[in-house]
Amino acid sequence: MSIFDTFLNWKVFVQTLPLLLSGLTTTLTLGVTAIALGFIGGLVLALLRLYARSPLRQITVAYIDVFRSIPILVLLVVIYYALPFVGLRLSPFGAAASALSLVSAAYSAEIFRAGIEAVPKGQFEAARALGLSPWRRMSDVVLPQALRIVIPPITSNSINVMKDTALASVVAMPDLLKQATQAQALAANPTPLISAAVIYILILMPLVRLVGVFEKRLAVRGR
Repeated sequence: MSIFDTFLNWKVFVQTLPLLLSGLTTTLTLGVTAIALGFIGGLVLALLRLYARSPLRQITVAYIDVFRSIPILVLLVVIYYALPFVGLRLSPFGAAASALSLVSAAYSAEIFRAGIEAVPKGQFEAARALGLSPWRRMSDVVLPQALRIVIPPITSNSINVMKDTALASVVAMPDLLKQATQAQALAANPTPLISAAVIYILILMPLVRLVGVFEKRLAVRGR
């Protein structure tokens, strides 16, 4: 057999495409869910780390440090296989979304913290001089500027979350990688795995380029 028959078999690709597309739908749903939860959780954690009272701030710092240190695969296995022993059983999707969003929130928190601290102190003082409440100062003055600063790293973090969805296959969730693996076994041909890799590239490459565009625009504005 030629390399095309082995790794790029068109007949196998057509036969397994519906299975791959069903896995792609699950992967995209999982990725978007984890990214959204991580974004919201990261923003809340960043605000708590910067402005909460000492006990809560220390707990927040501990959370961020722990979940930035633990491998996602280990956390996923603990959530899915260990929590049932204490009476908490999650579906494969729930376990994967929980693990990804918990870790994503920790990384997003540090990104948001850096963005907020990058806002010039004069902006805080001007908002305070206008008599704005702490909530209005943050929501109307500080956060809009901080969000523009953190767009590139947040986008990069989102790309990492989307790639990490492939780890959900270890808990038997029918994501793109899991379906590709099953299709490979059924067809006795690696073409489905190659196809899954191409699909990942087609999805993530535009996001990678988008990060570069954002960085160039911010660099131009900073001059």
